[in-house]
Amino acid sequence: MIKFIVAALWLCAVAIGAVFYSFQTASAKIDAPPPPPFLGGLDSIKTEIVSVPVVRDGQIAGYFLTRLVYTIEPSKLAALSVPAESLIIDQVYSYVYGNPDLDFVGPETLDLETFRAGIRNRINEKVGEDLVHEVLIEQVDFLSKEEIRDNTIRRRLQAGTTASEMSKNFKEPAAASPPAAH
Repeated sequence: MIKFIVAALWLCAVAIGAVFYSFQTASAKIDAPPPPPFLGGLDSIKTEIVSVPVVRDGQIAGYFLTRLVYTIEPSKLAALSVPAESLIIDQVYSYVYGNPDLDFVGPETLDLETFRAGIRNRINEKVGEDLVHEVLIEQVDFLSKEEIRDNTIRRRLQAGTTASEMSKNFKEPAAASPPAAH
């Protein structure tokens, strides 16, 4: 009988200890500081492909195409009165047009770090606080006027060839013959 009482007391002590331990660890998680913004908690906004015409000497030299991703704190994003994507696209256009020194012709002449920092700084200046933390480049292309013209001509030629190739396989309609009698 004494063994039964000792086992019951032992079981009660273990149960009380487990409950006490679980409450201690749960309250420690609540009191923990929130993770820094770069370890989570940032929203990313992905733009559609932005096409900016590049004007040189009063002529369109080509088109700068880019798709960008921005990291923004959710609280600041919710406080914006203008859609974030509209603000971002406006600043991309302003940055490309406002910097005639940008040269998109060769990949070695475009400094991507300067481009990223320039767009980020222009957006943050426009808003008046640090809204955008990072600008990530998903795609960057430059199509010259000649490349666009060549692609258009090539597409037209391929379409014509395809149509004529397809029509070769069709048989000419046979001369009208009287229907067979049953």
